[in-house]
Amino acid sequence: MPKPDSINQILQKSADNWPESFATISPSILRLHRIHTYLHHNMESVVKHHQLQAADFGVLETLRKEPAPFCLSPTQLYCAMLFSSGGLTKVLTRLTNAGLIVRLDNPEDKRSKLVQLSDKGKVLIEQVILELHQKEQRKMASLTVDEQQHLDALLKKLLGVWE
Repeated sequence: MPKPDSINQILQKSADNWPESFATISPSILRLHRIHTYLHHNMESVVKHHQLQAADFGVLETLRKEPAPFCLSPTQLYCAMLFSSGGLTKVLTRLTNAGLIVRLDNPEDKRSKLVQLSDKGKVLIEQVILELHQKEQRKMASLTVDEQQHLDALLKKLLGVWE
């Protein structure tokens, strides 16, 4: 697969061939999109190594962030996920069949079942997240600690506009 154009190349093409667009373009937004793509590919490579899909990772990671016994209703799970997961029912079935989650009767709503991280799922997601964070930290190491903190503060401020 050919290497994608760099953001600088994309900006130059816009300046040369579409000056009306270039006048209002935000290079930072383009860079955020590209970094998102790299982060997503990075996550997918780690989870694939563990025979998981990105949606599986999202469910397991979300459940693991909850207090023990790592349990949520499907609606709570969907709302708490960092990455949206279309077809959550299919994902939950796959994770149940793999023994990574268990479905429990919901005492507050007999029509739904709670989703709980199994011991096997807990061990797996803790391994996956460690590998993922190590890969991400190797890339973040290109910035000093001060630069990382400054970047985080700026991204937090920008994200606050949406959240």
